[in-house]
Amino acid sequence: MLLSSFQDLHIEAGIDEAGRGCYAGPVFAAAVILPKGFQHPLLNDSKQLKAPQRDALRLVIEKESLAFAVASVDEKDIDRINILQATYQAMHQAVSALALRPGCLLVDGNRFRPFHGIPHHCIIKGDGIYSNIAAASILAKTYRDEYMLHLHKAYPWYGWNSNKGYGTATHRNAIARFGLCEYHRKSFNILPAQLPLY
Repeated sequence: MLLSSFQDLHIEAGIDEAGRGCYAGPVFAAAVILPKGFQHPLLNDSKQLKAPQRDALRLVIEKESLAFAVASVDEKDIDRINILQATYQAMHQAVSALALRPGCLLVDGNRFRPFHGIPHHCIIKGDGIYSNIAAASILAKTYRDEYMLHLHKAYPWYGWNSNKGYGTATHRNAIARFGLCEYHRKSFNILPAQLPLY
């Protein structure tokens, strides 16, 4: 059973990202404020759930949360400012978009750039510990997956309907054959090494 909160003095938002290690597409982040004591039997780290479970939980989270927001930073900005800074930016945008101002932020992972003086706590593997981070992980993941399915229609050969932009064998083979498209992160050095010329 996940913990419902880190502290009880302030309104608390859980924050997580999706797509940080992908070859293509934006990085997404979500911030979620759940009611005190919120529990759900399926709620867990999004990576531990199947897609239908995540989709069902997304509806529950959007209905039951006190506030939620999802934001993204696209591949062009990722290339311009680097993936770490882009992740912070997406997280900050999600917090800014919340209908309630949190007094405490719980962030999945080990690093975060402070946001407007709101106290924050970085929790390694927090999406498997705290309900609000798990909820954020599910929103970030489902929104990003939905976006990549949309991009897949224009570029079906990369297999984004299944790999969602991650560097699977299918994706790497397609890059070797077709090259990069406008949605690839050019700063990730993902083109195969050029064969030597003799």
